Amino acid sequence: MSESPQNAPVKPVIAAAAAKRANASIIGMLLAILSTLAIVLTIVWLNPQRTAETYRQPVDVAAISAHAAGVAGFTPIAPVLPDGWYANYARWNGPGADQVAFWDVGIVTASNTFISLKQSITANPTWTSAQAQDAPVTGSRNIAGRTWELRDKPKRDRSLVLTSGTTTVILTGQAGFKDFDVLAAAAARGLGSPHSPVTTSPTKGAK
Repeated sequence: MSESPQNAPVKPVIAAAAAKRANASIIGMLLAILSTLAIVLTIVWLNPQRTAETYRQPVDVAAISAHAAGVAGFTPIAPVLPDGWYANYARWNGPGADQVAFWDVGIVTASNTFISLKQSITANPTWTSAQAQDAPVTGSRNIAGRTWELRDKPKRDRSLVLTSGTTTVILTGQAGFKDFDVLAAAAARGLGSPHSPVTTSPTKGAK
């Protein structure tokens, strides 16, 4: 049965002017997208991808230590690091709410692990525990003639804590014991300790 003219579906007809405006809108949108892409590609080209080496920014710890000494009241440790090691920051932190002022150095080892060194002459047990991430004491290590307290717990950073007179030094990171021992020996020499071989207590073995 054929449809009568009255029942035939009506096909919409777009006026020429409307069709022209629609095409212009689409073309404008495409041009805007292409312009945006051109800007993004230009920025990417002018700013090449950074590698790990780009972010390696060694700092002169000895120079910063000398500058901080007048404020600190002592000369902060500026450890002499082995080849392949470097410090990526060094700063003096004035006393906060806990009234503890401290020297803070970030050190990257040759094995690309990180250890922070903090030194203070106003440390208290609460501050020391917080810097060691509240890890329990699990042993001790004798390094370069100094006995360091070992604090660690599973899946967390480990810490070596040294108390010498009024000075407290804390090393914290996820590095292996070999790297900790190297930095601890350098820190001990910075305190004027005579060098001696590294030994460990039977309560904790090296990894």
